[in-house]
Amino acid sequence: MAALLTQIYESSDWKGDPNKQAERAVYYRQLLQRPLGFTDEVMVRLELGRELLRAGDSAGAIEAFETLRTRVAALHETLPPTAAHDLGEWLALSYLRLGEQENCLHMHGQKSCIFPIRASGVHKLTRGAEGAVREFTALLVRNPNDLEARWLLNVAYMQLGHYPQDVPKQWLIESSLFDAEQDIGDFPDYAPSAGLDVTSHAGGVVMEDFDGDGLLDIMVTSSGPRDQMHLFHNNGDGSFRDVTRKAGLWGETGGLNLVVTDYNNDGHPDVLVLRGAWMGKYGKYPMSLLRNNGDGTFDDVTEAAGLMSLHPTQTAAWADFDNDGYLDLFVGHESTKDDPNPSQLFHNNRDGTFTEMAGPSGLAELGFVKGVAWGDFNNDGRPDLYVSVLSGGNHLFRNDGPRDTSGGVQGWKFTDVTSTAGVGTQKHSFATWFFDYDNDGWPDIFVAGYSAESAQDVGAFEMNKPFHAETPRLYRNNHDGTFRDVTQEVHLDRAILTMGANFGDLDNDGYLDVYLGTGDSPYTALLPNRMFRNDGGKRFLDVTTSGGFGHLQKGHGVAFGDLESTGSEDVFEEMGGALPGDTFQSVLYHNPGHGHHWLTIELEGVSTNRAAFGARICVTVREGGGERMIYRTVGYGSSFGGNPLRQHIGLGDAVSVAKIEIDWPGSKTKQVFTNAKADEMVHVREGLNRLVVVPSSRLGR
Repeated sequence: MAALLTQIYESSDWKGDPNKQAERAVYYRQLLQRPLGFTDEVMVRLELGRELLRAGDSAGAIEAFETLRTRVAALHETLPPTAAHDLGEWLALSYLRLGEQENCLHMHGQKSCIFPIRASGVHKLTRGAEGAVREFTALLVRNPNDLEARWLLNVAYMQLGHYPQDVPKQWLIESSLFDAEQDIGDFPDYAPSAGLDVTSHAGGVVMEDFDGDGLLDIMVTSSGPRDQMHLFHNNGDGSFRDVTRKAGLWGETGGLNLVVTDYNNDGHPDVLVLRGAWMGKYGKYPMSLLRNNGDGTFDDVTEAAGLMSLHPTQTAAWADFDNDGYLDLFVGHESTKDDPNPSQLFHNNRDGTFTEMAGPSGLAELGFVKGVAWGDFNNDGRPDLYVSVLSGGNHLFRNDGPRDTSGGVQGWKFTDVTSTAGVGTQKHSFATWFFDYDNDGWPDIFVAGYSAESAQDVGAFEMNKPFHAETPRLYRNNHDGTFRDVTQEVHLDRAILTMGANFGDLDNDGYLDVYLGTGDSPYTALLPNRMFRNDGGKRFLDVTTSGGFGHLQKGHGVAFGDLESTGSEDVFEEMGGALPGDTFQSVLYHNPGHGHHWLTIELEGVSTNRAAFGARICVTVREGGGERMIYRTVGYGSSFGGNPLRQHIGLGDAVSVAKIEIDWPGSKTKQVFTNAKADEMVHVREGLNRLVVVPSSRLGR
């Protein structure tokens, strides 16, 4: 696989490949050695500066743009208004990015780029922020209504430690707009001290116990075609060790996303790496199925498994759609009229191989797919499929079982019920998932919004002014095959340009909270990532600034998990953008704890697939003089982020567990346990009617 990945990258045309800005910068430098007229010289110098900035050479970009400005003055020429604006904007962005590189990247600290920027997050090297203030101010003088420049000007003043006192009054954004709605406690970034602050581009994450020692490890990818993936072993003392080479993963490069599975039912979690997203015809990279050998190593078995295909994608989801005990795979590809890439549905042949069957199932021609999730929305025991499409209608496919009695999976029936279910109102969406946000026993659907009419929308949104960007949707399950859009009702319509995203329980109250990684490919998309606490299933409270979650860099793969076996979930986020120069370190938000109780349940399927995808859990607790039920489903997770398969369940103030009920989709049986205690991890095997308490020694405690 390593040789194939290298060959694809090296054979691509540098003139159009979105990953080869440095090569194009060389070309423009060569053009400047020739005699050029004024108009051509302006164009070439602008393009040179842009390519240098995109490639990560901010200082070189500044030099190119400042040289152009000097040349124009020396020639006593005047730039056309559009070119003058472009020059000012690109120069401002170059200074802004230089400041980030010199301070947040090269002198990375715990508060680097955490919004609002203050204390140790303030830049020590100030030339970048000072230049950004100067250039954004000039843009606002020319156009006081430039909301993008106004927003970034306030950010630059924060970087200097001069916000709000030195921001000109007419351009000041009041700090009250950034106040949290509740204090969740500070979640400091422990990635540097934990050894997890790997610098990368946009990428994915899976948090899982890959070596069976009871501790959650972390695997990350980065979307640059030559970016090495990494596996970090949990040492059990709050630190991690990079075991990528030892695991046999060296040479596995690229990947905007990755998804956990156990495709061969051997009890060792495997991983699927997804590549080529956003690259169009330059994104014809293979995905990789990495088989976990159970001895700390992985093998790339993509070709042997029958999964070798060359399509741009970043999204896939596993489920046992026919309940035969083995996990199947749906892969959503980015398909356009000029570059068709039909999506794929792979049925597990139960021998380590797969058979593709999307066409006969009606799941092939779906457009530019950016998110997919399986979930049993009608609670009939068969996983249904939700597909998020970037530009076009989303789809909810109900799993209706075999078309006939012959038993062949080629005749499996998926019915598009999007319209009747009422879950297709978005036109531009991204990450998606099923989860039971209100604990009523019926899975709801979250879909992130991903579009902006212009870069002005970022500034307008952050200033609480009217904007045109797509916001998320939360569809509440009506228990009758339909959903109701409750986004505004629960106050989740407060994030734009959401990419990586996931859910977990920050405070162990039993209700699932939501973290949204924000951004877009341009450097102008500098806006805080956002955390929302679920307030009893009735509303979501913005706790971004109180918890320190408002990272300004591009947020991608997100995972919630109890990394230190303390009973509280930490949050890991893979950071960085799509452009070659838009790199940043990953972050690990350490949970300070909130005093509530918890229970972790690890399931092992027998008739059901071994990883227990699709198994439903209901935990009943006694609290406040009454009982309440908390629901989870194994395998439910974001299409852009990888939570552990073990289910961490917050119990709130409950000191005892009245009952645990587990519904197994394979055997169609229910197991009930009444002897569980709080603050433990238990293992349940399908058909074995006893809880096995996992020793604390196995969890590093």
